[in-house]
Amino acid sequence: MSNDLDNAPRGSQQPPTTFAKKLKFIGPGLIVAATGVGAGDFIMSALAGADFGWALMWAIIGGAAIKLILSEGIGRWYLATGKSFLEGWHSLGWVATGYFGVYVVVFGLIYGAALPAVSALILTAMFPGPPFWLWAILSALAGFVLVWFGRYAVLEKAMTVFVALMFITVVGSAVVILANLGTVTYSLAPSVPEGSFLRILGVIGGVGGTITLTCYSYWIHAKGWSGKKWIPMMRFDITSAYIITSIFAVSVLIIAAELLFGSGITIEGNEGLVGLADSYGDRFGSTARWALLIGIWAAIFTSILGPWHGVSFLFADFVRIIRDAKRKEVSSHESITEQDPYFRIYLAWMTFPPMLLLLIERPLAIVLAYGIMGAIFMPLLSIGLLYLLNSKRVDPEYRSGKINNTLLVLIVLLFVYLGGSELYSTVVG
Repeated sequence: MSNDLDNAPRGSQQPPTTFAKKLKFIGPGLIVAATGVGAGDFIMSALAGADFGWALMWAIIGGAAIKLILSEGIGRWYLATGKSFLEGWHSLGWVATGYFGVYVVVFGLIYGAALPAVSALILTAMFPGPPFWLWAILSALAGFVLVWFGRYAVLEKAMTVFVALMFITVVGSAVVILANLGTVTYSLAPSVPEGSFLRILGVIGGVGGTITLTCYSYWIHAKGWSGKKWIPMMRFDITSAYIITSIFAVSVLIIAAELLFGSGITIEGNEGLVGLADSYGDRFGSTARWALLIGIWAAIFTSILGPWHGVSFLFADFVRIIRDAKRKEVSSHESITEQDPYFRIYLAWMTFPPMLLLLIERPLAIVLAYGIMGAIFMPLLSIGLLYLLNSKRVDPEYRSGKINNTLLVLIVLLFVYLGGSELYSTVVG
């Protein structure tokens, strides 16, 4: 959302104080939340609805709350200290920094192939003429061009448009479903149906992004927010964003529950998203099918735009930190822009080498490395925030309190379990 802050000199802005004015300033949180609503979130929500009806709606809301806690911590760290999250992470030691650097490089290669491929899957269902690989390459190039020639303001406007499109189509589809409910009776009472434990963990762990959460501080900086006075606005921004995320995920669950719950029909993998739209179209017509496919594609494309921009900032900041350590200098992440050579190098890395993985079988070693490092990233992020937000670098009034610390510990335990399960399936499977 555009406002006067985009053109005001940095440091001269004053945060809004009323609810109405705060709504106009929402932006960075919308990007991080929209980035996190990708294929995995849609699939997990759809699977939960298809298998258990509305019974796991509480898990979707809980998953969004977890990512809200982590994102708020990242934003609070930046505004309270003036340092990017990666600078705080570097203070944990060179092992942590090295892990992050390797993970970012591998992430770019695998994610750069996976998301354009899912986008191509949806586009192929909408426009079946061109080959799959062409749609995938065009999806990656579209993200590349928008980020290369655009700036944060362009990204925010594009994300706002896509979120509005998602709201109209996906949430609108759920509203149509609610207006035409069948004879199945659903319960909103929180429950743990028999056989749902692993699905609950998947839903909670899957709603709202992973490494892209750490990009939040860069988007806050790009927005022009600086200093402790912006913490209330940041909390409003990220809370509003994850409320929107929850609405999307709940809408998908409602659609899947009404169309598939009790029918014996299952959905598998990314192809299941097309199957879900096909089932919706069988019931409400081809226009309805198109609307849902457009909404799913919009969600996928936001998950291309966000990392193409945000993780490129992360990589450029990583290079800056390494360079400063070698030269024994201290520079600021605020010097990094979209024109930074390392920003553009990583942007190209996420776009072009992964195209080869779309044309050939993905190398097992790369996929294995991505699975292992991805599995341990979220618990490490949670542990890092526990340490940083209780350190003397943060003024006492902005450190994490007992409730927040307890929640972070619980999040660590959850993601240790999830990460362990994923590690086992990656290595053994």
